[in-house]
Amino acid sequence: MDLTMRTDLDPARLDSRGRTLSERGVLPAAQTPAQGGSLPGEPPPLESVRPTDLDVYLFREGTHSRIYRFLGAHPAVEAGRTGTYFATWAPDAQAVAVVGDFNGWDAGADRMAPRGDSGIWERFVPGVGPGALYKYHIRSRYRGYRMDKADPLAFRAEIPPRTASQVWDLGYGWDDGEWMARRGTRNGLDSPIAIYEMHFGSWRRVPEEGNRSLTYREMAHWLPPYLRESGYTHVEFLPLMEHPFYGSWGYEGTGYFAATSRYGTPQELMGLVEELHRNDIGVFLDWVPSHFPQDGHSLGFYDGTHLYEHDDPRLGVHPDWGSYIFNYGRREVSSFLLSSAAFWMDRYHLDGLRVDAVASMLYRDYSRRAGEWIPNRYGGRENLEAIDFLRRLNIMLYRDFPGTQSIAEESTAWPGVSRPTEMGGLGFGLKWDMGWMHDTLRYMSRDPIHRQYHHNDLTFRAIYQFHENFVLALSHDEVVHGKGPLYAKMPGDPWQKLAQLRLLYAYQYALPGKKLLFMGGEAAQEREWDHETSLDWDRWTQEGPAGLFRWVRDLNLLYRTQPALHATEFHPETFQWVDAGDSRESTLAFLRRGTARDPPVLVVLNFTPVPRHQRRYPVPHAGRWRELLNSDARDYGGSGVGNLGEVWAPPYSTGGKGGVLSLTLPPLGALFLRPEET
Repeated sequence: MDLTMRTDLDPARLDSRGRTLSERGVLPAAQTPAQGGSLPGEPPPLESVRPTDLDVYLFREGTHSRIYRFLGAHPAVEAGRTGTYFATWAPDAQAVAVVGDFNGWDAGADRMAPRGDSGIWERFVPGVGPGALYKYHIRSRYRGYRMDKADPLAFRAEIPPRTASQVWDLGYGWDDGEWMARRGTRNGLDSPIAIYEMHFGSWRRVPEEGNRSLTYREMAHWLPPYLRESGYTHVEFLPLMEHPFYGSWGYEGTGYFAATSRYGTPQELMGLVEELHRNDIGVFLDWVPSHFPQDGHSLGFYDGTHLYEHDDPRLGVHPDWGSYIFNYGRREVSSFLLSSAAFWMDRYHLDGLRVDAVASMLYRDYSRRAGEWIPNRYGGRENLEAIDFLRRLNIMLYRDFPGTQSIAEESTAWPGVSRPTEMGGLGFGLKWDMGWMHDTLRYMSRDPIHRQYHHNDLTFRAIYQFHENFVLALSHDEVVHGKGPLYAKMPGDPWQKLAQLRLLYAYQYALPGKKLLFMGGEAAQEREWDHETSLDWDRWTQEGPAGLFRWVRDLNLLYRTQPALHATEFHPETFQWVDAGDSRESTLAFLRRGTARDPPVLVVLNFTPVPRHQRRYPVPHAGRWRELLNSDARDYGGSGVGNLGEVWAPPYSTGGKGGVLSLTLPPLGALFLRPEET
């Protein structure tokens, strides 16, 4: 693979369908990102962007999921004059004005008018177009509060540390219709989903230019072919919503409708999504409705009152992060969050949202001591308003954006997270299996000689593995804050560390559940992830890590091509232990089954550095079994111990269908086998 850095992306360069970047909307014609601007085109009439009475009613009811169509800043035409219609929700404001570079930031120049008793303030400002910078000057009814606030519905913002919002037109000439028409078959529960999780700003950097991050346009050049080569089906970006503090990785976001400007324009991000789709890669995005930062220009204390957040810190301030918690019981806030989720699916063609920190939303006492939280109306710890919101969120997403996925990062045993709302569940399609991650990494970090005493860490998951639709995630959270990279967690010398990483990933791919790996894990990143620096791309050229990369690539290929590993992975009858009790020698063996017409796959894992010879396993079919993958193969950096590619299973008895395999298990190795004829 050519890993040479290139930054010579010409705006006139043709894409795979013969269109220039300007023609696709990735770069507006005759403009550069620094000059602002959006796709050329006539702005719509003013009345088409102003809210109707029905819009106002649904917004106040808490059921509107498209408020970005009328709140915020919208270029428009009124009485032959082009300009921008501004609207914001500030029900406890005494006065609101739009200020910007077009009026000298003068709060007396463009005062806004209230829309009845809706709490919405609005104004059409002629002569203002895409690229203009603005804020809302809000004078509250209370305590003489005055503040310039960024627009909560802005489509673009200045690059931090600057905080102004920017008028922007989101028009884009999408050309991913083929993917959109069939994405339901790529995102379905019976489809292989192998996710590459990544932090945009630290995947690759350009050392020749001050170690800057790649832009959206450059990422569209680099990322799709890399993911195709790696075999991943999806990419998941850590939050790309605008966020003031880069070190929050996007999880302390202020722009719930604005893609961060650090890497380019909204159209350039759309171009990246489109390019990924045209390379058969689905796109998930982390989304954070659980909390938001207290930055003065943002949502907090927006109109001089606690508008978006609770006023009582026992409900409205997160004790771990010091951030505000949304008031899920306020109906307009519900419309705001529903609309944010819909916005990214609608305007950016995303294939799913991974909802962050769901557990912190579900429990009023999350991370709080006695006396630091307020029970619900029944005296319990459940956050009833947040539960109701999450259910309505998932109903909306699956109804309005069929073929997509909603994924919960939920770390407790809350029942039914990924079960339909009509069955009492929260309605998510998938849930991260945090218990598997903790148990497995704890087990793998032990010296192999001690693993025999902790065998239950491997087998316990079988008790609950079909209770939810799980994602087996080895995420960014496991390689930061002093935890070290996955490579460093493995005991032993460098060869053993790499062998155990291959074994860890084999175990992950063999179990029922979708897969996720954070960037760098595929080439045994040696140092802890640092959001300020690039991955160590020289690892991909070293023999051992390069072998690990080939192993991950081939695991992805195996997962995608063997229906037994993905087609029915959320059905209990598709998993069968062959040998779960060999704690003394730390081995596991189990069968994965697909539909009746699919051949089964036998998985055998050896968690010690000692080869095991003539290990006998009963299998459902006599005859030849082919070794699909062997993690100890020399091509992956292994020692070459195995079964010469195939094994014959004699029948149990004359006329019987089943047989017995006698296998050699490689050290710290994994085998995947399949019968040749069934």
